[in-house]
Amino acid sequence: MLRNALIFLAPGFEELEALAPVDVLRRAGIPVTLAGLGPDAHGCVSSSRGVGVRCDGSVQELPLTGWDLVYFPGGMPGSRNLAAEERCREAARQTLHGGGWVCAICAAPLVLEAAGLLEGGVEYTCYPGTERQISHGVYTGKYIQRSGHILTACGPAAALDFSLEILRATGAASLATQLSEAMGRR
Repeated sequence: MLRNALIFLAPGFEELEALAPVDVLRRAGIPVTLAGLGPDAHGCVSSSRGVGVRCDGSVQELPLTGWDLVYFPGGMPGSRNLAAEERCREAARQTLHGGGWVCAICAAPLVLEAAGLLEGGVEYTCYPGTERQISHGVYTGKYIQRSGHILTACGPAAALDFSLEILRATGAASLATQLSEAMGRR
């Protein structure tokens, strides 16, 4: 079971992809920290549709280590912004190499590519067409893809299922089922 999770938000993130895992993980009792890349004076980062979300701290001030899971939502230009930030790439590397989980949805596998985490035949999925910008890994085109401790998903429509799959993959399958049922899923 996860002890904590760090979710990165950069200007231009996709709302469903960012907030579905916050909701599901917090319902599961897992502390979630939101790290903002370039937050405004109020600590908020704006999504691709202008929705501001208040972060717990900036990418520059939050620690890169000690996370059981790091998560990168997609959206443009949010994914490119995250991929360009060395502290995001380093948090992904540190988490994965420390035995934690790295998750990316939609265009955010660009972050995994930039961090060097798709090398060596790692299977991944992403928003259709984004794979043309990724030169490493094995693109599967699946809705959700697990490759070791790397989880990826294809886009906004997968956000809730992906969030529940994170719980399943990390050892909380029965809790994922309970939450799914409690949220009205059949």
